[in-house]
Amino acid sequence: MAKKEKKKKKRQSGIIQTLNAMLSLIVLGLVAVGALFYYAIVQFNKPGQIAEDTVFAVSEGSGLNSVAGELEAQGIIDNRYIFRFGAVAHELNKGLKRGEYLLPANASMKEVLDTLVNGRPVQYDVTIPEGFTSWQVVERLLAHEDLTGEIAERPAEGSLLPNTYSFERGTDRQVIIDEMKKAQADALEQIWAGRDQNIPIETKEELVILASIVEEEAGGVDDRPLVAGVFINRLNKGMRLQSDPTIIYGITKGEGTLGRGLKRSEIDAKTDYNTYQIDGLPPGPISNPGLEALKAVANPEATDALFFVADGQGGHAFAVTYDEHQKNVAAWRKIEQERAKIAEEAAKAAAEAAKAAEEEAAKAESDQNN
Repeated sequence: MAKKEKKKKKRQSGIIQTLNAMLSLIVLGLVAVGALFYYAIVQFNKPGQIAEDTVFAVSEGSGLNSVAGELEAQGIIDNRYIFRFGAVAHELNKGLKRGEYLLPANASMKEVLDTLVNGRPVQYDVTIPEGFTSWQVVERLLAHEDLTGEIAERPAEGSLLPNTYSFERGTDRQVIIDEMKKAQADALEQIWAGRDQNIPIETKEELVILASIVEEEAGGVDDRPLVAGVFINRLNKGMRLQSDPTIIYGITKGEGTLGRGLKRSEIDAKTDYNTYQIDGLPPGPISNPGLEALKAVANPEATDALFFVADGQGGHAFAVTYDEHQKNVAAWRKIEQERAKIAEEAAKAAAEAAKAAEEEAAKAESDQNN
């Protein structure tokens, strides 16, 4: 009987020892897990290893695993597994968006993740100047290396709003065209609603046509409202607009510049766009006017002037009478002649300097050979 009791106690002792051992292992395991968890948190939040701001690209359809691997491969993070653990822990593992992101120097894994999930992708710009024709707009977009795709067709002249447009690398060019169209339509609607009801412009399309002429004549200076006022006066009096840029557009169709002055035969030719020969407005815009030109036509400056010509200072000289205008034209031609003379003298001096340098080089070579 004593023997059986002894065996029973021994068995109970073994079970207790086993339980103690298992409990110890569990405690050690929990400690290890806790330590590992703490280590991961520290690593996830500590300053990163990139020494300077770095752009990182997330490709379309990239998942957390591939992004973490690429970040590690580029040396932006040092442990893809901790990065993935942090993403899951913060419930941010499904929020990665395509685009390029600017990661600040020494960004922690947490900061990297937050930027990729909540940050705004790096933006690129394309600037379309006021007065660009639709052909010029298309050419500029096609030349921009950060854009992709083709443009379905050349937009109608005057249907785009010149401005600086921001986009992400890889954006389709047609997206920019569509954005420019919408911006123009929205702006035109608002400007048309606030126009001077007394101007002799019957439709929004006519407003764009005249604004495109004002844009080309004003040349980007601040006298657009006054230039618009002159054209409005001429329309009210039944006078022809007599705008050189309209003739040029009729010749080039907006594809590049003429590159020379107008010929007398071109001024005398009766074409749809020759406002020296036709009454009223041409059949369509000659460029894509900017906001200020559109506003200038909608609400032109009150003036008695019927004529204007360049003043040589970046603006225009305005006149009420033709005689006064002729004096302004004579002054402008004198300025043109003086500029041409200066340019000729500069070209002559440059040619003489080049010739002297060539002779000096030939002499030096001759002396060296001798």
